[in-house]
Amino acid sequence: MKLQPAIVGTTILTIAAMFAPATSSSGVFGNRQGKVTYQKNGSEGTIGGKISFIGEPPQPKRIDGSADSQCEAGNELFTEDVIVKAGKLANTFVYVQSGDALDWYVFEAPATEVSLAHHGCQFGPRVIGMQIQQTLKIANEDATTHNTHFMPKNNADWNQSQPEGATPLMHKFAEPEVLIPVKCNQHPWEKAYVAVLSHPFFAVSSQNGAYEISGLPPGQYSLVAWHEKFGEQRAEVSIGVKEKKNLDFSFKGPGD
Repeated sequence: MKLQPAIVGTTILTIAAMFAPATSSSGVFGNRQGKVTYQKNGSEGTIGGKISFIGEPPQPKRIDGSADSQCEAGNELFTEDVIVKAGKLANTFVYVQSGDALDWYVFEAPATEVSLAHHGCQFGPRVIGMQIQQTLKIANEDATTHNTHFMPKNNADWNQSQPEGATPLMHKFAEPEVLIPVKCNQHPWEKAYVAVLSHPFFAVSSQNGAYEISGLPPGQYSLVAWHEKFGEQRAEVSIGVKEKKNLDFSFKGPGD
């Protein structure tokens, strides 16, 4: 898909501070390629901004859920692949694809769980990010049977069903992969996307198009903004010590 240039909200500055890793006095080392496990030191910066949509966005389409009476029992179902409000685009996955910190360090997986749920016969959230070996908790909150089927390229295929009231399922991914499609074999309109990374530098744009990636060590980085319908955009950015940088992206529909 043709890439569109990113709109950068502020001038990208020359890096204020870049530093190569040295042996940690605490002896903390990573287990991948001899890299050091990163320890926060107060120099970290933040990248944030807004994701805009230019033009007339496609309108949600009505979903026929009549094959499952429980899915028709609540509100009407509509497609959720494109959500635009006041010109701002939700569910855009923004992440650091490459850069200094990723070359030098490994990053421990958080102990906190990431949640994915079947709710109202839709997946929620639509797009999520997590780290390798972090736990994904999958819940069925509906009064019907659901199915969660991950369709990865780098990780093992995984396909599990959950009846009403079932205990949440737990799953981990061993390899980085952006992004893994998820579907429900019971309800083919249910879709989600899971990004698995080796680091914590990612975010998903909210309903107002905002995103923020924090805790980023000073350095030079390549960022990608991904949307399931509108493809990818890329930007180069440098982050200095404790710097807060604004980086905006804008997408257009295929005909715009």
